[in-house]
Order: sequence, then C-alpha cells, then structure tokens
Amino acid sequence: MTFTVAIVGRPNVGKSTLFNRFVGGRHALVDDLPGVTRDRREGEGALGPLRFKVIDTAGLMESAPGSLDQRIQAQTALAAASADVTLLVVDGRAGITPDDKHFAQQLRRYGGAVVLIVNKCEGHAGDAGFYEAHALGMGEPLALSAEHGDGLSELYDALAPFEPGGDDAADSEDDPDKPLQLAIVGRPNAGKSTLLNRLVGEERTITGPEPGITRDAIAVAWNYKGRAVNLVDTAGMRRRAKVVQRLEKLSVDDSLRVIRMAEVVVLMVDAEMALERQDLIIAKLVADEGRALVIAVNKWDLIGDLRAARDEFVHRLEDSLPQIKGVPVVTLSALRGDGVDKLMPAVFRIHMLWNQRIPTGKLNRWFDGVVEAHPPPMAQGRRIKLRYITQVKARPPTFAIFVSQPKALPEA
Repeated sequence: MTFTVAIVGRPNVGKSTLFNRFVGGRHALVDDLPGVTRDRREGEGALGPLRFKVIDTAGLMESAPGSLDQRIQAQTALAAASADVTLLVVDGRAGITPDDKHFAQQLRRYGGAVVLIVNKCEGHAGDAGFYEAHALGMGEPLALSAEHGDGLSELYDALAPFEPGGDDAADSEDDPDKPLQLAIVGRPNAGKSTLLNRLVGEERTITGPEPGITRDAIAVAWNYKGRAVNLVDTAGMRRRAKVVQRLEKLSVDDSLRVIRMAEVVVLMVDAEMALERQDLIIAKLVADEGRALVIAVNKWDLIGDLRAARDEFVHRLEDSLPQIKGVPVVTLSALRGDGVDKLMPAVFRIHMLWNQRIPTGKLNRWFDGVVEAHPPPMAQGRRIKLRYITQVKARPPTFAIFVSQPKALPEA
C-alpha cells in the first residue's frame, strides 16, 4: 500500500460497492437502504498494479451539532483530510443534488486532491448526471459503474499519479541527458567487436577470425550526434550444451547481465548462417527480458541474391518468433562499413517505441475492435468478459487487461 484513497459522497451513491470492487470481495455491506455504512472501513485496495489503502465512509449529509449524524460526519471529514486523494462519488441516474453541491464545496475547503466520479453509468443510464457533474467545478468527471466494473481504466489513470515515485519514474524515462544503454550480443564470431570498433571509430576491442576472443563485457562511453550512449560489447553466446568450460560459463552469465541492464539490444547474426536455433534463442531471451531489439545481419556483402536472402530471413523470423513481429532488421558489413550508418537510426526509433505511452481512450477503441473480432470463450457456462485495457508502464510498454474471470482465460 503506497498511498491512501478515501471514498466520500452522499448516502446510496455506491461508495461501498466501489470499496468492495477495490478490495476484491463483499467486505462492506451493500443495500438499497440509505445510510447502511456508519463507521469508517479500511482495506487493502488494488486497481491493476496499483496498491493502496482505501477508506469507505458514511454518506455525507446535513447534521445537527452533537447528533449521531454529526459524529458520523466527523469520521468522514477525518478520512478525507488524511487521504492522499478523495473520490467524490455522485449518482449519475439521480443527477446532481443540492447535497452534492454542498459537499463538493466542503471538500474544496479541505484543499486536498479530489477525483469526481459519476457512478451508475452503465449503458447510458447516467449520461444526464455525467454532464450535470461538470457544474460542480471539480474538474473533468469520470463515468463509472462500480457494480459492473465499467470505467475502471480511466480511474486507474486518475489514481496512478498518486503512487509515490510515479512522476520521478516518468521523468527518468524521458530524460534526454541520460545515456542510452546499448548492448551488442550474438553467437561467437558474428562480428560484434568489429561493429563496436566501426561505430566508435577506433580499435577499442581486439578482433580476429578466431571465435571467442572477447571474454569480458566491454563498455565504451560514446557520443552519437550529440546523444550519450553507453555501448557494451559482449562475449559470444553458444548453445548451453556446448558451454563446458568454467570461464565461458562466466562470460555467458556476464552477457546475460548486460542484456538485463540494457535498454536496446543489437543481436548480431552472420548472414551466411542467419537465424540458426541459437540466434532465435537469444532473440527470445531479449524479448522475455523486455528489452528493445534490433537485429543486425552482418557480412551482408558476402551474399549473392540480396532480395531473396532478405525475404527468407524476415519470413523465418516472423514464423519462428511471432511475438517480436516488426522488429527492425538492418543488413550491414561491419568490416567494410556498408550499411552501418542505418543501425543507430533504427536503434533510436525502437528506443522511442519502447518508451511510448498510449492514451487509454485510444487503446480501448483498438481493444474493442480486437475483442469483437476474436471474442473470448465460454467458461463455466458464462462468457469471459474482457472489459478494458490500460498501459501500466513503459520501458517496455506493459499493459493490464481487466477480465471478469482471469483464471479461466486461456493463455492464447
């Protein structure tokens, strides 16, 4: 739990239903009778990857001094004052009432962060109340159905900035002065060290026809057209069954460490032995680690029919590793320098994509089309509902899908 969320509003607007949605069960009593909740109720809430303390409160209402209602209101006020963010819930079906306006003004006096939620908006039932809610002056309202789970992706976007460190992480992602972490990996004798020397313009690492010359990961601080790059050459990675010497095992472990620390990984493959099983294993490893991948096909000058060779390479790549479809492929000769000038632009393009954040609305419009074209199967006699999707982080782009029966959803 990294921050605190308080749920407030007048009676019977769905505060306890939203509380139960956050904590994952019927922990708070829910009934059509107004005023069921009296005491503050706290729980461990979750929304996608967000974890927070959530406080359910009694309904806000006018009360006489010294009365039970007045003591209940004091508990609600204490919860709102202590929370990092307060969710003011109104009923979209009933529209905005004088009590809603009164307590919106009360929350403004507290001075804390407030998110206005128009509940009971399943279908178009709460459209009128949603538009009326703008008059409360609490910013753009969020249309929600706590009972059905509609609108939680937008609520996630509203709560994510309150997670400690969230803004700092976003700043570090976009910091243009931070060196780009770039690793070169591949099988032995694929031309990794030759490429590094060609890029930095000097014989920084030893090269030769003998495989396995590089043993340690060699890092070089480099500047490419004004952008700082930390360029790392690694030892060749053979199939695990062939790695028997202790020193080679240490070298491979060092290469794996470099991949985990990198932002972009250039996989060097030999054009004359392109995409052997070990190349595919390394590519899958990079993808599984969540690193951005560029494939550099070296020794391209030794190939006869270039068009046929490239078509065959791309087809094999898409057929063997469909999960990395669209990965950039750069053909070059590290020894002669042919095509090397195309590598870094491809690296920066994939790095920008790796950092990309997609707006929730745009993402869900795409998602609706995908779900309509490929509806999920039935489970226990009920259709699995894929409700919405949101991007929870970049570097790499990572997405959370909110599902009615997550354990029943097939891996495919």
